Amino acid sequence: MNTKYIWLLFILIGFSACNDPEDVLADYNIVPEVVEELPPFTSGSVDFSNYVALGASFTAGFADGGLFIAGQEDSFPNIIATQLQNAGIMQSFIQPLMNDNTGGILVGGTPATGYRLVFFDPDPNDDESGRPAPLNLVLSGLGMPVPPITTEAGNNIGSDFNNFGVPGAKSFHVLTPGYGAFNPFYARIASSSTATMLGDAAAQNPTFFTLSEMGGNDVLSYATTGGTGVDQTGNLNPATYGNNDITDPIVFTGALSQMITTLTANGAKGLVTNVPYITDLPHFTTVPYNAIDPSNPDIGSQIEALNTQLYGPLDNIFTAFGEPDRVNLLSATAANPLLISDEDAPDRSAQIAAALTPVLGAATANAFGAIFGKARQATAEDLLVLTAASAIGVPVGGAPAPINIRGISYPMEDQWVLLPNEQMAIRNATDAYNNTIESVANSNTNIGLVDLKSILSQLASTGYPYGDYVLSADLVTGGAVSLDGIHLTARGNALMAAAFLEAIDANFGSNFAASGNLPDASLYGTNYSATLK
Repeated sequence: MNTKYIWLLFILIGFSACNDPEDVLADYNIVPEVVEELPPFTSGSVDFSNYVALGASFTAGFADGGLFIAGQEDSFPNIIATQLQNAGIMQSFIQPLMNDNTGGILVGGTPATGYRLVFFDPDPNDDESGRPAPLNLVLSGLGMPVPPITTEAGNNIGSDFNNFGVPGAKSFHVLTPGYGAFNPFYARIASSSTATMLGDAAAQNPTFFTLSEMGGNDVLSYATTGGTGVDQTGNLNPATYGNNDITDPIVFTGALSQMITTLTANGAKGLVTNVPYITDLPHFTTVPYNAIDPSNPDIGSQIEALNTQLYGPLDNIFTAFGEPDRVNLLSATAANPLLISDEDAPDRSAQIAAALTPVLGAATANAFGAIFGKARQATAEDLLVLTAASAIGVPVGGAPAPINIRGISYPMEDQWVLLPNEQMAIRNATDAYNNTIESVANSNTNIGLVDLKSILSQLASTGYPYGDYVLSADLVTGGAVSLDGIHLTARGNALMAAAFLEAIDANFGSNFAASGNLPDASLYGTNYSATLK
C-alpha cells in the first residue's frame, strides 16, 4: 500500500509540472495578486537641478501661528524637493531653518512674534470657557518651563538658500529694497541692507521655480484685522509698513510682471498659484455670529436685565427711526447674535442720547449714544475673525459697567468683524489678482498655473479626498488647516505639493503622478506635539 501511494504522488507531481503556475492557481480558484508596473519617471521639458521657491508664509512653512523647524521641514516646497530627490533629479534643497520649534523670533532680544499655537482641550465634554471646543487654543503648551525663543533676526545667516518664503510679504514687498529692515524673517537672510527678495531669489540662478501666494497677503492682512486698513499706495517706508489695506490691483500687476520677467530671464520654467477666497478659511468661519448662548448660566441669568435696560430701549429707538430689525430682544432659549459696531450703519448717537437723557441724565445718555450709535446685532452675513473668540464676553477697559461686556453689552469693535461690504472688497480684489495671474500663465509657455482657489473651495465645501483621507477646512478636525485657521498642516502642505507636481505634469510633460512620485498623505501629520521644542 505504501508503494501504491508513492506512485500516486509521483503522478500528481508530473501533472503539476505540465501546467503553468497561473493554471494551477486557477484550478484552485486563487486569483494571483497583480502588481502594476509603473512607468519610469520622466521630467519632461523641465530642468529641476536647481529649484528655488519664492513666496510668503505658505512657502516658508509657517503653521500654527509661527515659523519653526518642524513646520519648515514640512513646507510644500520641501515636500516637492523630497519628491524630486526621490526621482533622482535633484541633489539638495536648503532652507533657512529657525533655531527652535517655539514659533517665535527675536529682534534685539525682544520677541517680535510669540509662541506657536497648541491645541488644548482639557475636557471636550465640559468646556468651561463656554466656547466650542475647537476654539480652545493656547499660545503656550510647550512644556514647563516654556522654552526660550532663540532665533534672533539680527543674526544674518546668509542668503544662499532654495526657499525664499517670507511670512507677511505682500506682492510689492518682494520688490522693495531694504525690506529686511521691516520684516525680521527676511532680515536674517537678506544679502544686504538694500536687498530685495526677488533679487536674492534670482541670484540663486534657478532652473525651476515656484511663485506662490502672490496676492494672498495683499488681502489677508486687511481681512484678519477686520478690514481696518487705510489707503494703499504700494510704497514701503516705516510709516506705511504694516498697512492693512488691500493692495491696488494695478500695483499687484506691476509687481507680478516684474517677478515673472526676472525669474524666467535665463529660460527657467516655473509655476504660479492663483489666490483662493480667503474668507473660506476657518480663521473666518469658526466663530459663530450668534455666540450669545442663554444656556450659559452667566449669560442666561442676565438676559432679562439686558433686555430691560439695554436691548429694549435700543430697539425702541432704532424702530422709531425706521430700523426695526437693527436690534431685537435677546432670546432666553435660542442662540443670540453678537452685538457689533458697523461703520456703515446710520449713526444714531444723537438720537440715543436725546431719548435717554430724561431717564439717565445728559452725561450717561451721551455715553450710551457714543457707544451704541453705530451698533447693531450681527447676522449670518457677518464674519468674525478667529481671534474674536478670546475677546467675546471680556470687559472693555474705559467703558462703564454694566455696558462694557464685549459682544453682549458692548459692541464688538471693527477689528473683530468682517462686514459684507468688506468681504466684497476682498472678493473683488482677489478676482482682479487672479485675472492677472491667469493672463500671465496663459501667455507664457514657461509658466504653469496651480489652481489653489479650487482646492480651498472644495476643502471648505465637500472635502478633498487625499490618499486614505478626506481633508476639510474645519479648524482642528479637518486635517488641512493648522491651528491659526489660515496656514496649512503638514498633510495640507503635502496636498499642496501634490497639486504643484500634477501641474508640472500637465504643463511640462513630466509624469510625477503616473510614475508614483506624488507625496504619500500618510507620511504627514495634522498636529504638532506640545512637547516639540
